[in-house]
Amino acid sequence: MGNDVLHDGGWLGQRTAQDVWAPGRPAHEGWAENGRDVSALTGSHPMMDAVIEEIDGRMIRVGHHWLADFASCNYLGFDLDREIIAAVPGYLEAWGTHPSWSRLLGSPVLYEHIEERLARLLGCEDTLVLPTITHIHMSVIPVLAASGTIFMDARAHKTIYDGCQIARSRGAALKRFRFEDPDHLEELLRAERDPVRLVCMDGVNSMTGNAPDLPQFAKVAREHGALLYVDDAHGFGVIGERSPRELCSYGTRGNSVVRYFDETYDDLVLVGGFSKAYSSLLAFIACPTHVKKHLKVAASPYLYSGPSPVASLATTLAGFDVNDARGDALRAVLHRHTRRVLDCLSGLGVHTPNHSGFPIVEIPLQDYRRIGEVGQLLFDRGVYVTLAAYPLVPKADVGFRIQLTAANTDAEVGSLCAAIEELASLGELRSVEHPQTWAA
Repeated sequence: MGNDVLHDGGWLGQRTAQDVWAPGRPAHEGWAENGRDVSALTGSHPMMDAVIEEIDGRMIRVGHHWLADFASCNYLGFDLDREIIAAVPGYLEAWGTHPSWSRLLGSPVLYEHIEERLARLLGCEDTLVLPTITHIHMSVIPVLAASGTIFMDARAHKTIYDGCQIARSRGAALKRFRFEDPDHLEELLRAERDPVRLVCMDGVNSMTGNAPDLPQFAKVAREHGALLYVDDAHGFGVIGERSPRELCSYGTRGNSVVRYFDETYDDLVLVGGFSKAYSSLLAFIACPTHVKKHLKVAASPYLYSGPSPVASLATTLAGFDVNDARGDALRAVLHRHTRRVLDCLSGLGVHTPNHSGFPIVEIPLQDYRRIGEVGQLLFDRGVYVTLAAYPLVPKADVGFRIQLTAANTDAEVGSLCAAIEELASLGELRSVEHPQTWAA
């Protein structure tokens, strides 16, 4: 992968592909090697592969230890919202727990209600919902790419990469453009002779917390006859259309990165999920109706996969209601918590790649070898985060990631800031003046 960074387990996943199935090498040897890596990570890092035994609000219990949770992606706190929870039993009475038809065989009308409301929220022509974003990437990217050429952001999420690899196995070509570099994309598109072109990239990045310059990428794609495919898993529900009446800089309605930048859906396909901001097992693709009709007979999850549980359909529909009534107020709380953490980092002179103010805050370490000690200090201080350890990420990216939610309390955010201050005083974090790690 060269300079590519594969997030969320990408390095171990890549080693599985390259080593476990290497010619002449028994598969079990590669699995054993990966297993030793995972065992070493989980053995030394209490926040990896941890068993969470109880929750109380945004506090979680691991063993006998209670911690404030900053590893959740439930950005709006819908997982704990009493109005949403109370809506579930009525749907279960009406539909049972899981009508087990594939959508092609029998699609409960709940799906139609969700797709209609979602299209109105997003301001797009049509939508199609499937169980997960991974399902969508694996099935839709190969369909859209056909035997053409895919241009993939070098730091696109691992699941986008996997979908592109499936497309590649079916005859598509794959080229990578540099992260946050529309000029490089334009250079590649200008030199490409293949008339079928698909550009795949993230919206709000899952590590940096920043959004791309979507208008510029869309302009480049349109000028060169490419379809732009954007995965905004972390932006949907958090950022949205701008308004003079907005309560914070995240915009209003949480209708994703396309509306946040006042872009159109012309030659643009948006993919997103309800599993983060809406706390529901469901995902969607926003696309023209003729594309939706084609996917109904060409995308395997629509034809063959079991559906999302009824409870997830229920919490999605109830989530729409809460978003309409209280969503902007919840986003304002989320923004305030995030601003407090970023102000803490700024005051300490600690480096973070986050310049957007969105609620994903990555904090790289000065020395990647200290991840175990840093993780233990945070755990001991009652702070639970997402650890990014080698070999899950390259050594230069080792650190920890914070995800704020509207359900976190001011006291919990205060304990997080206190732990960050302690780590900074111990010299564990990189400074703004020297943002690079000492070792590659």
